[in-house]
Amino acid sequence: MKPLKQLPILRLPFRAMEELSKRMHSIIKMISNRRDNKFPILCLPFLAIEEIFKTMDPIEIINFSLISKRTRTVAKLMSFYSKYLVHLYVRNFTLDIGLLGTKKMVTCTYIMTSDKKMNGKSEEKEQNGCIEREVYNYSKNPVEEWKQLVTHVLDIFKKQAIDGLLMQMDAFVDQNISIINFFKVTEKPVNNCFLYQLNHQNNVDANVAYLLNSVTINNSLDTWLDIKKYYFDGKIPKNLKGLNINNSRWIGYERLLEIDSKNVTLENDKISNKEWNLFLKKWIAMETNVNLEFLQLSRKHLETFRAHVLHDIHMKCGMESQRL
Repeated sequence: MKPLKQLPILRLPFRAMEELSKRMHSIIKMISNRRDNKFPILCLPFLAIEEIFKTMDPIEIINFSLISKRTRTVAKLMSFYSKYLVHLYVRNFTLDIGLLGTKKMVTCTYIMTSDKKMNGKSEEKEQNGCIEREVYNYSKNPVEEWKQLVTHVLDIFKKQAIDGLLMQMDAFVDQNISIINFFKVTEKPVNNCFLYQLNHQNNVDANVAYLLNSVTINNSLDTWLDIKKYYFDGKIPKNLKGLNINNSRWIGYERLLEIDSKNVTLENDKISNKEWNLFLKKWIAMETNVNLEFLQLSRKHLETFRAHVLHDIHMKCGMESQRL
């Protein structure tokens, strides 16, 4: 956080300066203490405090709100936080909280780590016109402290939903259930969810199924997982805008009929040509998957697919030109 004595009071809007002028005597006294690096922000009129908050980045706001119950209360009174998106990351060695600013031009990430050497370190870089700032915080129990901070951030920024969740399902295997239960207790839906694993020898079926059955996903689900069971009992979210399953061997014909998404990408599926033929006929006749607008399949040889699946189907709206 910038030293408080450097806050740009003279650049405040006229209304804020007008409020400040009503307490000029106390302001002069505050400025007289600048050599001690003291500036009692909470003594300022609310309008002036709000203008000061607008000069802070999300990490500075979080740090300010953690000082005391009073600073937390003040931080919660700010009305402009809706511009921030909150993304949560669970991956090897770190648990992150990312806050994306207007038009994603500023990204601030609070990183919990078990590496003592990284404690207190911060990094800032500019990439493609976007400023990215990262701050590291060491913890002996990063998962628990991360959950506490997530609760605090969602409260301070008045978030009714988690904008993005990226979770490596084989990162904190022993604590996956605890993390998923945390999301369940918060009762905050996830707008966009990305699930993956690094070691495809690991069996993550049970934890993935528990997450899908416990957490509401509103917008999109993207999975890069090696699901071992054909009869996987995880529920695919309904009314999605996007569904991408990188390894869809567990998506059989019956499960395919249950998919409710506008855009669907299935890679490496094991659905037979006969079943695809039947599905497409039902889809065209509006007998199933009525919300589906775009279907993309991978590992399909177009000529073979046309000969064995599309041979008796009259294509409409250029559907055959879609990427197969």
